[in-house]
Amino acid sequence: MKAVIQRVTFANVKVDGETVGAIENGFMILLGVVEGDTKAEAELLAKKTANMRIFEDENGKMNLSLIDTDGECLVISQFTLCADCKKGNRPSFINSAKPDEANELYEYFMEQLKVNGIKRVEHGIFGADMKVSLLNDGPVTIVLDTDLWAQKS
Repeated sequence: MKAVIQRVTFANVKVDGETVGAIENGFMILLGVVEGDTKAEAELLAKKTANMRIFEDENGKMNLSLIDTDGECLVISQFTLCADCKKGNRPSFINSAKPDEANELYEYFMEQLKVNGIKRVEHGIFGADMKVSLLNDGPVTIVLDTDLWAQKS
């Protein structure tokens, strides 16, 4: 499972010109589900995301988490994060989870953010053509990949 996390002052997602999800201070998360990902990985990723300390404290140090700041999340499904670009110039998406499996884990990941203390979790529409707008704060962008964590354990 892969996530690109951007610290934002606002983010929203539109489908067919209508806003379907919007947040203020928090994380805009692009989530890619890889074939073979499990609920355990979604739980680990949600816990890591909720507790990641990338908000500044009173001394300007990145010491505060989403929980500490009462931050919000906008989660967007993004199968293109699973692209394999090793051969040629056209990405292959063969490593992406099948849509039903990916949607189930996408929904589960959002539930787990709430279990881990995130009060407001907004989202796009799985599989839709979405238009995402955001203001990256910092800019701060973090890439998390549960496959890389598994290789190092």
